[in-house]
Amino acid sequence: MGNSFQVEVSESQEELQHRLRHALTATTKERLQMLYWIKVGAMATPAAGIATRQELAQRLGRDELTVYRWLQRYKQRGMTALLEVKTPKGLPALIPETAINRLTERLRQPEGFKSYSQIQEWLTQECEIVAAYKTVHYKLNAKLKVPRPRSAKAKPEAQEAFKKNCQK
Repeated sequence: MGNSFQVEVSESQEELQHRLRHALTATTKERLQMLYWIKVGAMATPAAGIATRQELAQRLGRDELTVYRWLQRYKQRGMTALLEVKTPKGLPALIPETAINRLTERLRQPEGFKSYSQIQEWLTQECEIVAAYKTVHYKLNAKLKVPRPRSAKAKPEAQEAFKKNCQK
């Protein structure tokens, strides 16, 4: 057969079962399941086991090339390499840590900022950083120094009387 494969699984069936039960992610579980099926197939009669990568890929619901890459990784570098999941680092932060520290200090001052637009302007003038409004608003979680709104119809003497009654 063109896509038959020879993989020697060094871990025992019990170890693979234990790892399968304690796998935390679906990716890890999938890869361990692949090794387990290969191990069980090798121990049973060859007709009952999985004979090709294609069969293994169908059973896992993965592309044959993916299974091939997993098997190559396992052959070359072992179990830890197979279970390693690489995560990309992502984009660098738009606002550097030094600017965030300066902004935090500025926000601690009593006058602070009254709007996120003011924070944007301050970042542009002081730190030479052009940041979008939504970046300032959502990413920085800055707390503005704005008093609570009060109704124009509110009576100050009624509010004072209410505060005195609450303190008793």
